[in-house]
Amino acid sequence: MTDKSLTEDGTWNLAGDPFERAAEGEEPSIRRKFDDFMATGDPGRVRRIVVGWWGAGYEGRSSELPVRLLSEAADRLKNVRSIYLGDIGQEMSEISWIEHGDVTPLLEAFPKLEGLAIRGSSGLVLRPVRHEALRTLEFESGGLPAEVVRAVGESELPALEDLDMWLGVDEYGGDATVADLEAILSGERLPALRHLGLRNSEIQDEIAAAVASAPVVARLEALSLGMGTLSDAGAEALLSGQPLTHLKRLDLSHHYLTDAMIERVREALAGVEVDLSDRQEDEEDDEDVWRYVAVSE
Repeated sequence: MTDKSLTEDGTWNLAGDPFERAAEGEEPSIRRKFDDFMATGDPGRVRRIVVGWWGAGYEGRSSELPVRLLSEAADRLKNVRSIYLGDIGQEMSEISWIEHGDVTPLLEAFPKLEGLAIRGSSGLVLRPVRHEALRTLEFESGGLPAEVVRAVGESELPALEDLDMWLGVDEYGGDATVADLEAILSGERLPALRHLGLRNSEIQDEIAAAVASAPVVARLEALSLGMGTLSDAGAEALLSGQPLTHLKRLDLSHHYLTDAMIERVREALAGVEVDLSDRQEDEEDDEDVWRYVAVSE
C-alpha cells in the first residue's frame, strides 16, 4: 500500500491532526504519523521533508519533538536534501504562536542537507555550526531573536548561496540590531552567498544604511530589503552608498517611499530589476507616525 504522505517527487508531508486534543500522557499524533511511516514506508525515498502541525504551544508542544525524531532517524533518511519546519498556515496558528526549540540538531544530523526553511520563531534556538552542503537558509518570522541572527553569522556555511531572514518586530521577539548583523554583512563566513534577504524589519532604514557599506553586497546578485518600514531615509542611504548596479534584482516591496524617491531609485538603478510594489501610507495621530511591517503577529 502506498503511503499518501510521500509524494512521487520524494516529499514527505509529516504533520499531526490539528483538531486532535491528546489526552494527558498520550503521544501526539505527529509522533504516531512518524512511527507509522518509518515502520511501513520507505525512508530511503524521502528527499524533502515538510513538517506541519505538531501541537499547540499552549499545550506545551514545540518543534523539539519532530526535530528530535528526524535527527535520530537521519541514518535511515539518508537522501533528504531539504527540510521545511513549520508548514503551519494562519488558519491553524498565527506565525508568532508557532513554538520551536533548538533546531541545530537538524544541521548536525543531516550533513548533506542543502535547504532548511523555518516558519515561526517563538522559543527558536540555533547554535553556530559548520555545514558544508547547505545552500539555502530561510527564516519566516514576525520576530527573529538576536541570538539566532548572531548564530547564523557565526556559522561556517561555505556553500550557502541564499539567506533570507524575516527579522520582524521587538514586540514579537525580533530584538536584533544592526550590530547583530555585522558578521553576515561582512560575508567572511559566507563566501558563496549570492542572494540576501534582510526583510520584514521595523528598523529597515538602519539596515539599509548598514547594507550600503557592507562588504558582502559586492558579490550579491539579488538583495531584498522589503516587507519592512523602509522610508526615504533608508533609500537615500542605499543610493549614497556603494554601487548597486551590479545587482540583477533589488526587492524593496512593502515600503514607505515617496513618489519622488521612487523615481530616484528607478533612475539610479535603471539596469536592475527593482520591485517597488505594495507602497504603504504612514498612519498618523496627533503625536506619532506609525509604520508597520508586512508580518508580525
